[in-house]
Amino acid sequence: MGVAESDGASLPSIGADAMKRRVTYFYEPTIGDYYYGQGHPMKPHRIRMAHNLVIHYALHRRMQINRPFLAGPEDIRRFHADDYVDFLASVSPEILSENSHSHYRQLKRFNVGEDCPVFDGLFPFCQASAGGSIGAAVRLNRGDADIAINWAGGLHHAKKAEASGFCYVNDIVLGILELLKVHRRVVYVDIDVHHGDGVEEAFYTTDRVMTVSFHKFGDFFPGTGHIKDTGVGSGKDYAVNVPLNDGMDDENFRALFRPIMQKVMDVYQPDAVVLQCGADSLSGDRLGCFNLSVKGHADCLRFLRSFNVPLMVLGGGGYTVRNVARCWCYEWQ
Repeated sequence: MGVAESDGASLPSIGADAMKRRVTYFYEPTIGDYYYGQGHPMKPHRIRMAHNLVIHYALHRRMQINRPFLAGPEDIRRFHADDYVDFLASVSPEILSENSHSHYRQLKRFNVGEDCPVFDGLFPFCQASAGGSIGAAVRLNRGDADIAINWAGGLHHAKKAEASGFCYVNDIVLGILELLKVHRRVVYVDIDVHHGDGVEEAFYTTDRVMTVSFHKFGDFFPGTGHIKDTGVGSGKDYAVNVPLNDGMDDENFRALFRPIMQKVMDVYQPDAVVLQCGADSLSGDRLGCFNLSVKGHADCLRFLRSFNVPLMVLGGGGYTVRNVARCWCYEWQ
C-alpha cells in the first residue's frame, strides 16, 4: 500500500511549500544496519524504510540531503557525564562476554541491559543520531535552512548518566544546546506516546527552553509527566505536560494540541521549535495505545510549521515498522 492510499489523501505537509521553505534532511546510510537484538521492539531499519519511501516518491528532489557527521565524545559530553560517555564508547558484546564483576556493576549503574542492550556498533549508532540533530541545529543557526529533519534522532529518554527506554544519547538535548548558542528561547514539543522525560529533566530549571509533552499517563513508561510538573526555579511554568488516556483519536488530539500550542507560541514567542515526532502514538503501534492516523499525526507538524519559526523535526518511538516509515514519509509532503 502506498503512502497516499493509506489515508485516502493526497500528500500534503512539508513539501507543499518546499519552494518557499528550505528543507534540509540528515540521513546516515548505515543507520538501518544497527540491530538491538532479536525480539527487541526498537528497529533502526524503519529509518531506512522511511528514506526509501522518500526516494520512491521523489521527495528528495525538494530538499537538501546531508550525511551527518559522527558526533565525537566531546560533543556528547556537552550534556552527558564523562564516565557514561567513556562507557558507551568502549562497551561491546565481546567485552561483556568476559562476564567480569566490574562490567556487571557498570551495566547496572548506567541502566544498560534488557531495554537498552549492548549491541554491535552501539556507539557509532549514537554518534550518527546525535550528529544529525547537532547538524540540524547548526543549519538552522546559520540560517541555511528553515526546516531541518533527522529521523534518526528524537531519543528523548536518555539521561545525563543513564540509558533509558531504548535511548542512550539524548540527541535532542544536544541539538537544543546547539540552538541556544544563537536562539534566545526554544520550544520543545513531544508527540510520542511516551513522556519526553529526559528532555524535560535537562531543562527543568531554565526559562530558555519550554518543554511541552503530549503523552499517555498512568501505568505506562516512564511514569512521569504529571500535569502538575511545571518546572522549578527559573524554569517554573516552563514545562507543560498534557497527560492523556488510551485511545486518543485525531479529533480529540487536535482539539488539545492546537489551542495549547497556539497559546505557547503566543506567550513564549520562541526563536526556534524542536518537534519530536514519535510515531508510537499512531493507531496499531506495538507498544502504544493511542489511535491517531498518519494524517492526524502530521497535522501537528503542519500546525507548528504555520508559525514560520526555524523548525527541527526529529524521529522518536514507533514500533509497528511499516506505519513509522509511512508516517515519516507522509510528514514530508
